[in-house]
Amino acid sequence: MVRGMLAGIEARGESCESYLADVGIPMELLSHPRGRVTAEQYVALFRFLIERRGDECLGFLSRPLKPGSFALMARSALGSRDVRQAILRIARTFALLRDDATLELCCEDDNAGMVLSFDETSVVHHVFLHELLLRVFWRLVAWLAGGRLPARRFDFAFDTPAHVGSYSQAFPAQLEFGQPHTALWFDAHWLEVAVHRDEDALRAFLAEAPANIIMPRRNDEMTSKRVRNHLRHTQPNWPDLASAASTLNVSTATLQRRLALEGTSFQALKDELRRDIAIVRLSTSAAPLAQLAHELGFTDSAAFQRAFKGWTGSSPGAYRKGEAVR
Repeated sequence: MVRGMLAGIEARGESCESYLADVGIPMELLSHPRGRVTAEQYVALFRFLIERRGDECLGFLSRPLKPGSFALMARSALGSRDVRQAILRIARTFALLRDDATLELCCEDDNAGMVLSFDETSVVHHVFLHELLLRVFWRLVAWLAGGRLPARRFDFAFDTPAHVGSYSQAFPAQLEFGQPHTALWFDAHWLEVAVHRDEDALRAFLAEAPANIIMPRRNDEMTSKRVRNHLRHTQPNWPDLASAASTLNVSTATLQRRLALEGTSFQALKDELRRDIAIVRLSTSAAPLAQLAHELGFTDSAAFQRAFKGWTGSSPGAYRKGEAVR
């Protein structure tokens, strides 16, 4: 996703190294197949690119989409009678700002769709552009509709990407690739939902818009989210399953069952967090492996190294040196 975010800039012949350095992301990490960044770094990079380049579309379109354009589209929808009118106003404002990309409202039976089209000659055609604009318009209209707009289907005007495994959270509905247009489809009854948003609500929405647009929405009430937060807060003391269940005021069996319903487990969540912390520490510090093993709750360095190779396919030492995964 970081590579995608930088694709428009790189296609214009500009180096991305300084942008990455300013938000604490090592350039070498981009060449590592299993490299990871934190959510905070990802959002910070998005904000920084917009600010530094003066372009809310990150170099993908033929000319910059000046900062404030998204706010203008959002403000144009205030006072709309319903979601249908809001989408039409947003599409019209977008058309005034751009002539290399368009947004159109389409209706098919009981489905309504927001359909994106691009000028084939002047746009940097990268999947991230489609992903970004689809989420921009989806999150904006969902906010205008009262906070949610359940999707029925997402169409994408490109072949299935290598990172399709990450789509389930960002695009939680049926996925169709290789389509004529990129589009979001939803139940047409949402077009009749009244819009009740004002300037105060808009200011609050815009303050959090970058993170809400590019990061998948998480349900804070999900058990897995509560477990992740608990694990983060207890570092470097890593609790076991029984201890975590006690802190969360549930039985061990209940915690296991709830996590299973969400498609995960306590150990999987623990290992995911330890993996991500290890990757960041290896990429940004010279801490000895024995120290990292202790911080991550392993009995010794050898146990940490075995676990890390299982997570990433690479030893910690090779990862730190930037060697390719074998």
